[in-house]
Amino acid sequence: MAWWLIPAFPYLGAMILILAGGRLSKPAAGIIGCGSMGLSALLTIITGVAFISGKGEPLTLRLWEWFDVAGWSPGITLYLDSLSLVFTFVITFVGFLIHVYSTGYMAKDEGFTRFFAYLNLFVGSMLMLVLADNLLLMYLGWEGVGLCSFLLIGFWYKDPVNGAAAQKAFIVTRIGDTAFAIGLFMLFQAFGTLNIREILSGTEGVWPAAASPTVIALLLLGGAVGKSAQLPLQTWLPDAMAGPTPVSALIHAATMVTAGVYLIARMHPIFELSPAAMSTVALIGALTLLIAGFSALCQRDLKRVLAYSTISQIGYMFLALGLGAWTAAIFHFFTHAFFKALLFLGAGAVIEALHHEQDMFKMGGLRKELPVVYWTFLAGSASLAALPLITAGFYSKDQIVWLAFAGENGSTWLWLAALTGAFLTAIYTFRMVFITFWGEVKTAVSHHPGKAMTVPLLILAFFSIFAGFIELPHNLGHITLFSGFLNTVLPVSHSVRESIALEWLSQGIAAILTFGGIYISWLFFIRKPQLLPGLDKSTRGLQRLFHSGWAFDQLYGALLVRPYKWLAAINREDITDKFYTSLASFSFWLNRQFIQTQTGILRQYILGAAIGALIILTISILA
Repeated sequence: MAWWLIPAFPYLGAMILILAGGRLSKPAAGIIGCGSMGLSALLTIITGVAFISGKGEPLTLRLWEWFDVAGWSPGITLYLDSLSLVFTFVITFVGFLIHVYSTGYMAKDEGFTRFFAYLNLFVGSMLMLVLADNLLLMYLGWEGVGLCSFLLIGFWYKDPVNGAAAQKAFIVTRIGDTAFAIGLFMLFQAFGTLNIREILSGTEGVWPAAASPTVIALLLLGGAVGKSAQLPLQTWLPDAMAGPTPVSALIHAATMVTAGVYLIARMHPIFELSPAAMSTVALIGALTLLIAGFSALCQRDLKRVLAYSTISQIGYMFLALGLGAWTAAIFHFFTHAFFKALLFLGAGAVIEALHHEQDMFKMGGLRKELPVVYWTFLAGSASLAALPLITAGFYSKDQIVWLAFAGENGSTWLWLAALTGAFLTAIYTFRMVFITFWGEVKTAVSHHPGKAMTVPLLILAFFSIFAGFIELPHNLGHITLFSGFLNTVLPVSHSVRESIALEWLSQGIAAILTFGGIYISWLFFIRKPQLLPGLDKSTRGLQRLFHSGWAFDQLYGALLVRPYKWLAAINREDITDKFYTSLASFSFWLNRQFIQTQTGILRQYILGAAIGALIILTISILA
């Protein structure tokens, strides 16, 4: 089976759109963009069925040799196992729905063809990242994803704010990428290869004395933290909302921010060798989910609430990875992709219907004006808030909360952090729902979304509710289809507190916190909004802190950006600059002298030729 076509289709679509974009009509560009993604998604499903029928045997396909240096010859080789298949399915399936939605959302945009070219390139790079069999090829996809995010966040480049957001995302993620690259050099020095399976099989024996697993794991974590917008490199993601909303859906649900989760899960044997690195991953996840949760409470921009929500939910995934609950982390990635794509696409439908208004407090009363958007958005919100028993988000988040308490690496503090995060999630999620869709109409709806936008919402709403039923906890049926599928690649996580009563207690507390959070939002924004002014007055300082994302931008500006600019200004006239400036000035002077010889007067050319001949003749005689 030619499953190598899975990443090839999006790349092919991007190439056609780039080369022939100016001559294509919008319908033709849409068909190429969506068609290539649809073919990729269809081939992924066919490959997945064959993979499961073949008892889950990994597939390897060497396409060609990349280069050969002193006997080292990394290949363009694809590797498909259950872990990469889960990511490939999410990337292509959710990516296809986002492409279809975009044909409606971007229909009037003059950069329609360019937009689909970037989208296809983005998806192709992410597929290359998860299907690579060696870290060098993975790094190529990793940087491709970074480049495409820069192009898409700054898609409306005529607005300087969008350009600044794109630059910020690019530069901040480069910090993590640098750590990742150093980690690759150290791995190559220790193992003499960057083939993932050879490195991971090498960790089962004696670890090379030339490298420390803790140092390498922390360097890989640095790369993951940058791409997945985790503490302390989370500041780029809220500003990335400057891009078109389908881009936000793609970055948050199927590509980019999930790359860090994939990297840690794929390289998990190295992390398991270092308890310090595992604890660091869990701590980063726990702190990030709390910081982002508090920040989401005070946002006015609908998309920024969702951006902080993504940072928080990825924090849950990092917490699970740090606990060694590998399949729980990937299961939350799986369900999160559906409900987060749904929420972003629903937000896009609302924003477009309200003349591109993004301030929630200028919305309201939309549940009757946009019923399909409302009900699907409500399904996504319920799943994000982990409404018990009936949503996919409950089953995936419940695993992490339970293992934070009962897992081998769990602790009471991590469990309390996970519960607090669940409480915050319920508050800010339903605050968003009540302000946007309930109450009085504040901005008239200009037009309603078409089927190209509503059909993807309905499909994603279905998965946001039902995707969680493939993995149920011990006390609710104990179905393990998802973890059973992944256990050929990822180790089984065990509970050290096998108690049904304790599991019921943990779920009960989480459920009370979820319903409590929804009640608080309903009380302040629907039942008694007159309480809000008093609350605002008494918590104004905290609200400013949360609204600014805990002032990380201001802190980095004071500690890093402004000192760097100051030093750069001092260094502007350094000796190196003077050398190059002098060289450029000499070139300009020389150019001006030669220009003098081009007068267009024939007798001057003849005189010049005669003088030149005389000089050559004289030199020949004297020599």
